[in-house]
Amino acid sequence: MGFNHNDHYHPLLLDQLPPGPGVALDVGCGSGRFARRLAATGMHVEAIDRFGPMIDIAHAAGSPGPGTISYRQADFLTEKLPTEAYDFVSCLASLHHVPFDTVTKLRDALVPGGVLAVLGVGRPSSPADYARSIVASPINALARAIVSAGERLNGGIDPLPTAPIVETFPPMHRIRRDAARLLPGSKVRNLLFYRYLLVYRKPENDHPR
Repeated sequence: MGFNHNDHYHPLLLDQLPPGPGVALDVGCGSGRFARRLAATGMHVEAIDRFGPMIDIAHAAGSPGPGTISYRQADFLTEKLPTEAYDFVSCLASLHHVPFDTVTKLRDALVPGGVLAVLGVGRPSSPADYARSIVASPINALARAIVSAGERLNGGIDPLPTAPIVETFPPMHRIRRDAARLLPGSKVRNLLFYRYLLVYRKPENDHPR
């Protein structure tokens, strides 16, 4: 599939960055495309993914600067994250691979005032959700067709490894409920292409529980 729904929302995610360059953690970094966008803003990025072939691709792409990127293979479920270490934590289309409650690890890894931004995938669970999906369907099909045609004209899709895909997604009502419970003050925004944006800013006076 040529059109990448996650890449489409990179600018929206970058809009959530806290002021000034700092240290970022990109969870489930895949080929490192968003990690490189973060480094281009001046952030120093730790990018992790449990799928080794994707880390190899990310390593080969390097970093555009001025920030740096440290890529490593790691399983987020078993990885011990430092507390209050990151100004920004991103998680793109990977949270549904693990229990939602693991967002508490990401929450505790933020410095006070730090931001967690999750681009997630959820199943429609309300009339508004279903209406949004119906509106997005023709846009999605057109975008795929345009990108696919362009790739055919330019020699086809590169035969590179792709990350494993999990197609079991939680319903949006559960995502909203659990976000309110585990990340008080967070905001969940529905997006097109079955995506949502969850943004949590850690209170300045907060400390790990």
